[in-house]
Amino acid sequence: MAVLTVATCQFPVSADIGANLHYVKRQMGLASRRGARVAHFPEGSLSGYAGTDFASFAGFGWDQLHDATADTAEHARELGMWVVLGSAHRISDGHKPHNSSYVISASGQIAERYDKRFCSGDSAGQTGDLAHYSPGRHFSVWSIDGVACGALICYDYRFPELYREYKKRGVQLVFHSFHAARFSSERIAAVGQVIGPGFARLNRSATHTYPGITMPAAMTAAAAANHVWISCPNSSAPQSCWPAFFVRADGVTTGRLRRNVPGVLISALDPERDLYDSTAAWRDRALAGVLHSGTAVSDPRSDDRTRI
Repeated sequence: MAVLTVATCQFPVSADIGANLHYVKRQMGLASRRGARVAHFPEGSLSGYAGTDFASFAGFGWDQLHDATADTAEHARELGMWVVLGSAHRISDGHKPHNSSYVISASGQIAERYDKRFCSGDSAGQTGDLAHYSPGRHFSVWSIDGVACGALICYDYRFPELYREYKKRGVQLVFHSFHAARFSSERIAAVGQVIGPGFARLNRSATHTYPGITMPAAMTAAAAANHVWISCPNSSAPQSCWPAFFVRADGVTTGRLRRNVPGVLISALDPERDLYDSTAAWRDRALAGVLHSGTAVSDPRSDDRTRI
């Protein structure tokens, strides 16, 4: 199986669809010239991210977004490369759109679409993502040059069950798109106060925020626990909580961009490479619900947990 070259892209995602399209096409071209087979963009990278980049979908330019998506697909065909593109997906009237990643093939066709399953917010759907988006209800698995791929979006990282299910389905590479950006300096400082400024030195991160601490750490853990490669783009709109990075299947980060600066990170995924995997012997059993290694014993001194 051939090495798959991945471009993990970041730029300052905004409410301006035209500006977003300009960045997407320019970075696709740069990625192609650097040998990438697939370019991966952040959450909401074409449409912008509702609630952060713009207030709501009231009066949203759906026709412009449709044309920009078609333009991106045509550019993918011209370059002969795959694209994983964050955007909003309009559904029937009366329903909020999905927060999605379009999977565009090298022939310019939409081969798959992943819809963010876990949208943040309260159970009434009045806050966070749920104020703007309808949650998805499916996994998305496809293949690029023989590499089995899956997709997740931002807050999905809080639910490791999704990674476990992708592993059951044979996924080797997860395109996990994020938008943890456009924080004001005041907001970053306020979040840092809630976390506790005295803990900053113990939680090395790009920013002393919950996304800055937990998102990269969760990607390291997800890669190592499931033995999958993960591409992690983020919007670079200041203040971005962390820069785009790429994680190898053994949990090692192999590349990282600069925070708040547009860029393209090129990473090579070699599915035949022999990487450290301490859970290989027992992972399939754990996925099947057998939650111990070795052979369990039946012994009264084992069964009685109240005696020395």
